[in-house]
Order: sequence, then structure tokens, then C-alpha cells
Amino acid sequence: MRGSMAGSTAIDPDLVERFETALDRLNPDGGKIGLAVSGGPDSMAMLLLAQEAIPGRFEVATVDHGLRPDAKDECALVVAASKKRGVPCEVLAVEVGEGNMQAKAREARYRALGQWVERRHLRAIATAHHANDQMETLLMRLNRGCGTSGLSGIREIHSAGPSHRVIRPLLHFTREELAAIVEDGGIAFARDPSNEDVAFERARLRKVMADIDWFDPKGFAQSAALIETTDAVADLAVGQFLANDEAEIGGDVRNKIPDNRSLRFPVLESQFRAMGKRVRGRDLARLLARLERGENANLAGVLVTIEDGDWVFRPEPPRSN
Repeated sequence: MRGSMAGSTAIDPDLVERFETALDRLNPDGGKIGLAVSGGPDSMAMLLLAQEAIPGRFEVATVDHGLRPDAKDECALVVAASKKRGVPCEVLAVEVGEGNMQAKAREARYRALGQWVERRHLRAIATAHHANDQMETLLMRLNRGCGTSGLSGIREIHSAGPSHRVIRPLLHFTREELAAIVEDGGIAFARDPSNEDVAFERARLRKVMADIDWFDPKGFAQSAALIETTDAVADLAVGQFLANDEAEIGGDVRNKIPDNRSLRFPVLESQFRAMGKRVRGRDLARLLARLERGENANLAGVLVTIEDGDWVFRPEPPRSN
């Protein structure tokens, strides 16, 4: 569904300055970046901010997943808005595999964007995730019992390839601030109907939160940033612990049980991650509780036993019929 907001072309200079400050932090060398623009109000606001803050130092890509009849029209909207501002824009057509549609679409989208960035010799992909997205992500992950790595939420920056990274310069902007930018910029935009589809967890949460006016998205974004810092410190401590107290013997991985209880969960999390296992925080917490009771435990095809004051990690043996 397409919409537009007409108004003056002036964007609040304070918002432009905040965007520029975020880019200075996330892309300190000032290299040319790529904006991932879907045609929705948030990413169109990012396009307007970039035009004010870094003119001539960015390009735009929009992804056609081929999943909805309006997709080509939405891509055309982005192309027209970019062309009007003299910004190079490319439409990336992708094929989405079978399975979890949202996850597969995301995977295809980032793969195409990564290839585009490499081809265009850009330094980073900027996406339009904002503070409200961060708040929703934290609440969903809290509900699932995530550990600190999950509760750090949407990362503001992370490496996504040999020569580029994904950056999210809008994580401290609210949805309302971005809507104001679109209104002031008088730019047409599209709305994705899946954002209102309660078949998806995020849409259900948004519906519930629509009546809650005391949640502060910026507060959630700040908490996520602080948790990310804490998680980085924990990763450092875990790395130092494992460097001194880990050994691989006959295919089994052994490490001493940390005396410091606050290290036990992140050590387990690190070991499962190193083994290529994605596990939920609540499941890992249950496994830790069993180990602390002196019991052996298994999770995600990994058997963890207690032997001579060590945790021993090995593949779970096949079950007998």
C-alpha cells in the first residue's frame, strides 16, 4: 500500500546532526556506503537524512523478493526517489527458498546486498532499524529467555564480509522521529502489509504495545547498547578463561568448571557456539542447572559430562532402538 506525506522540504537540523554523528562513529573513515532502502517510511527517512548529511557519499539498493504483487512498484518508488536526488540506485532481484519465509527472505536479502556492496566497492551497508525495532526485539528475546548475547539486541555494527560491515545509524531514532522526517521531506513511501499481519510475532507485539504509551524506545535502545558492552566484556573474560583452562583430547573438548559462577553460562554459550550449535538461552540455563546439580546433560546433539572437575563436551551418542 502506497502513501505519502506532504510538507516542507526542510528536515530538522538536529536530526540530521544526530544521523551524521552516528555515521561518524560507525563509518569513521568516511568511505562511501550503501543504503538498503525498502520504500517504507523508515528507510525513506534514512535516504533523506543521508542526502542532507553525506551527499555524494552513498548509493542505494532496493531488494525485490518477488513475494508480493506490489514489490516491483515499491522498488520503482525507491528508484524514482533516488533518481530525483541524483543518487545511484540498483534493484536487486532475489529468489526466496522454501521454509521459514521471513528468515529465508532475510538471508537472501543480505546475501544480495553483500554482493552489491562488494561489486560497488562500498564500505558498509546501512539499514533502517530504529529504536522501536530494538525495543520490540528485546521484549521478544526476553520472552524467550535469551542470555546476554541475545539481550544486546540488534547490533549497531557487525562485520558482514571480507571488506564491509552492516551498520545501523538509526538505532537511537524513534519511529515517530522518522515519520516526521518523511513528512517534512514530502516523499512518497510504501507500507508492507506483513507489518500488520498478526501471524508474525513482531506484528502481534506491536498490536499489544499500541495501547502502552509509557515505554521509551530510546531507553530500550540505550539498555541494549549497555548490555552489548557488558557482553563484550564477558566474551573477553570467557576467552581468557578458555585460553588457560580448555583442552581438546581425542575429539572431546574439556574445560575446567569456572569457580566464578557468573562465567559459567557464558562459557557454556561460547562452547556451543564454537561447535556450531544455536541454542536458546532458557535451554542453556536448564542445562547449566542440571550440571550444577552434578548431573550430566545433553542439548542440541551435545552431551556434557562432569569428569574430574571438568566439563567435557562430546557428540551425543546415537540412541539405541
